[in-house]
Amino acid sequence: MKGNTICIIMGGGRGTRLHPLTKDRCKPAVPLAGKYRLVDIPISNCLNSGLNRIYLLTQFNTASLHRHIQDSYKFDPFGRGFVDILSAEQTESGETWYQGTADAVRQNLLHLGGVTERDRVVILSGDQLYRMDLRQILAQHEKTAADVTVSAKPIPSSQVEGLGLMRVADDLSISEFVEKPKDPKVIAGLAISENVRLKMNEPEDIDYCLASMGIYVFNGKVLREALDSPYTDFGGEVIPKLLGKVRLMSFIFDDYWEDIGTVKAFFDANLRLTDPIPPFNFFDESAKVFTHARFLPASKINRAKLDRAIIADGCILNDCDIEHAVIGVRSVVSQGATLKNVVMMGADHFEILNEIEDNERLNRPSIGIGPGSVVENAIIDKNVRIGANVRLSPEGKPDGFQEGAVVVRDGVLLVMKNGIVPDNTVI
Repeated sequence: MKGNTICIIMGGGRGTRLHPLTKDRCKPAVPLAGKYRLVDIPISNCLNSGLNRIYLLTQFNTASLHRHIQDSYKFDPFGRGFVDILSAEQTESGETWYQGTADAVRQNLLHLGGVTERDRVVILSGDQLYRMDLRQILAQHEKTAADVTVSAKPIPSSQVEGLGLMRVADDLSISEFVEKPKDPKVIAGLAISENVRLKMNEPEDIDYCLASMGIYVFNGKVLREALDSPYTDFGGEVIPKLLGKVRLMSFIFDDYWEDIGTVKAFFDANLRLTDPIPPFNFFDESAKVFTHARFLPASKINRAKLDRAIIADGCILNDCDIEHAVIGVRSVVSQGATLKNVVMMGADHFEILNEIEDNERLNRPSIGIGPGSVVENAIIDKNVRIGANVRLSPEGKPDGFQEGAVVVRDGVLLVMKNGIVPDNTVI
């Protein structure tokens, strides 16, 4: 099964709901948990499942993602593994960019090494936080003689807005699939049956629906036939059109899964990692999360007060107060600074002596958080320069507020990548 399985990770969306985190990078390249990128999650799930033939489809703002992949995933020639980047391109058969998930795969069939009838193709999203042994869904796919298997997550019926929902029979075959329904009657009609509920570990006093996770297993022949059509999206078109024509099965994933689709979701998912027992555990050595090996020095902490904090490599924290925060690689937090409910992404490099001299000459802050500054409920993107005695908080600011490099989205204050916040700024 391993030798006949191809993994495709979708990394081509604009990520408009994550803007401005996606202003200069695509969604899968957004930093996560201090030292990772979102794309490390699906790649690690593939590798931990023994699947090492991985294609990453990209389209928008791809430079940082390409660098990360090239620096992080290098395979020896004996394992025949790879993470291959396939960017949108113009060809003789078409000049358009990807029009959707299905269209992205269609445009790259030529580059997938020849998808045959014996192949299994696993299609994954590049912007979700979860840990899955893909061998389980592949084993069920084979056992049930499925043509297509759709991974499904039980979600309370009150929280399914914006998700594709499915009705399944007791044998988990899919009998109905509705993409992002809004009608309460339609949603109620898709509620999980009692027999299917017995396969779950969820509370019995809540109504649940099965929501598509955007993870699919296709038989190679069925995938080729399904893409020989004008349909551009798997969830909205391809899967519903296959109903009644092929054997369509669901795979129930009853564990932690977070769709990192908005600034608020990204912010909350990061801060939950600081919990004593986080819903997603990066410390699980049985299924490691891989990323770029930076070979940074250990973080240096001088008289800092820390509570529920994740501190990545290469940080310098001087006599500061940090509570409920994720501090990314090479972060510098100066004396007297206070951070509360903050996701700080760090920096791409350490400032050296001549750069520090340039900062003084240009009257600009150094990279990091300046002395005496207070930052609350915020995301600090990479290479940000926050001066001395700055006060930053989204409290009282409307969604969409912007002043210089500072914006407010989904109730979270965000300082954009490479942004400068001068001394004594109060927002």
